[in-house]
Amino acid sequence: MSLTRRDFTRRSAVTGAGVALAGSVGALASAPNALAVTDAGETADASGEPAAAGRHEVGYGPLLPDPDGILALPAGFRYRVVTYSGRTRLESGETTPSNHDGTAAFCGPRGTTLLVNNHELKGPRANWQYPVPLTEGHVYDPAAAGGCTVVEVRPGGHVAEWVGIAGTSTNCAGGTTPWGTWLSGEETEDKAGQNGMTRDHGYVFEVDPADRRANRDPKPVKAFGRYAHETVVIDPKHGHAYLTEDASGPNGLLYRWTPPAGFRHGRGRLRTLADDAGVLQAFKCFDSGGTFVDDLSRATKTGTVYGVDWVDVPDRDARSVSVRKQFAAGQVTRARKLEGMWWGDGGAYIVSSYARGESPVQHDGAVWFYDPKRRTLTLKVLLGVNPDPAADGAFDGPDNITVSPYGGLVIAEDGEGVQHLFGATERGRTYPIARNELNIGTAQAPEYSEFTGVTFSPDGHTLYANIQTPGIMLAITGPWKRQNR
Repeated sequence: MSLTRRDFTRRSAVTGAGVALAGSVGALASAPNALAVTDAGETADASGEPAAAGRHEVGYGPLLPDPDGILALPAGFRYRVVTYSGRTRLESGETTPSNHDGTAAFCGPRGTTLLVNNHELKGPRANWQYPVPLTEGHVYDPAAAGGCTVVEVRPGGHVAEWVGIAGTSTNCAGGTTPWGTWLSGEETEDKAGQNGMTRDHGYVFEVDPADRRANRDPKPVKAFGRYAHETVVIDPKHGHAYLTEDASGPNGLLYRWTPPAGFRHGRGRLRTLADDAGVLQAFKCFDSGGTFVDDLSRATKTGTVYGVDWVDVPDRDARSVSVRKQFAAGQVTRARKLEGMWWGDGGAYIVSSYARGESPVQHDGAVWFYDPKRRTLTLKVLLGVNPDPAADGAFDGPDNITVSPYGGLVIAEDGEGVQHLFGATERGRTYPIARNELNIGTAQAPEYSEFTGVTFSPDGHTLYANIQTPGIMLAITGPWKRQNR
C-alpha cells in the first residue's frame, strides 16, 4: 500500500525532530562545508558545535605517532594485534587470510569473545597469496577465494582462529542477527563461468560463531536476492531484513525483504527458506509535495525527510539482468555507495559513503535513518566534499559504523588520503580515535588502507577494528568515557 500525501506530511513532521536514543547521532559534521543538525534541531558549524553555544572538550585528545608505524592513538590508549595476514595462523596451521572487512563481536563461552571476520577476496584463489582455506565441509565454491573466519579471544589474550565459511567471493560487510549469528554479504554479481567461478555468487550467507557444525554445507540465502551486497540488518519486531547494495552504473538500491506468513526467525531457520520465499522490494522515495526523488544525493540539508514506498523486485536472482537494472527511470530511488548500516531507535541507520559524478549532487558522506513505522527516511548526516584528503584533520567517506556504549558512533573511514577511526557525539561533534600509519605505498606517494569492521566487545571495554590491507585485526583499549556533548 502506498503512502498518501496526508500520511507523509503527518509522519514527516514527527520524524524530522532529531534522534532520541543514547548512542545515536543527530548529525556528523567534520569535513569542510559539512551541514549538521544537533539533537535539539539547532544549526551546527563544521565542528558540530551549535553556533551559539560555548565549546566543550570532546574526544580523547590528539593522536600520538606510533613508533611501530601501525596505529596512532590518543594518550592512555593502546592496541594489540589480534590477527595479521601472512603472520598469524589458524588452528589448522594455514595463514590468516587477507583483506579483513566487516566484523561483529559475540559473547562466547567461559568469558571469551567470538568475532566473525569477513575477508573481501574477489575472484579465483590463484589471484591471492592468502585466500580463505578450503576447510572440509565448509566450502561453497572451491574456486572462490573469500569467506569468513571466526576469531576467539580468550581471557588473558590467547587467540584462536578457524574458518567459518570458505569458497565465497568478495565478503564485504554484513550484519548481526537478533539470534546471535552473522550475515555475510558477497559484494559481487559473478555467475558460474565468470572470473573462474564454478557457482553463482552475489548472495548472503549465515555464519554461526558458536556452532561450527551449523556452518557446514554453506547455503546462500537466495530469498534475499543476488546482487552486490553490503550490510544486512534485521527488524527484531517484524522480521524484515534491510539490505544495502554497493554498485554503480546505475547506482545501487536499498532493499527490504518481508518474510513469508508464519515464518519465525532463529538459528538455522534461514537455511529452510525457499529461494523465492517472502517478498524482496526496492525503495522509492518522494518529498512532502509528492514529487519522486530519483537519487538520495539530491538532499542537501540535514533534517530532510522523504516518504518511502516499496516496489517488488521482478527477478531477485538476476538470471539475465542485474536486479538494480530491472527498474526503469522513475520506479525506484538510487544512491551511491550504500554501505554501512545498523539497527537502533526502532529503525535502520544507513550510510552512503560518498557521491561523485555518477550522482546528481556530490558529497563526502551521508547517514540516513529509516523509520519503518512511519515509512520515512530522514537525513541525519551530510559531509561536504573534502578539498584536501591528504591533510590530517578532516574526515570523509564513512563506511562501517557501530553504536558506541559511550554515546554516539564510532565510524571507520574509507575515503581518500589519510584514514581514521573517528567518533561522533550525540550533538554531532566529531573527534579522532585512531589513524592508520601503515604506509602500503611509497615515501613519495604514501597510501593508507581503509579501516573496516569496527565493533565493540560485548562488555564495551575493547574496540575492535581492521586495517583492510594487508589484513590486520586490532584490539584497542584505553580510558573510554561518555561522549555526550
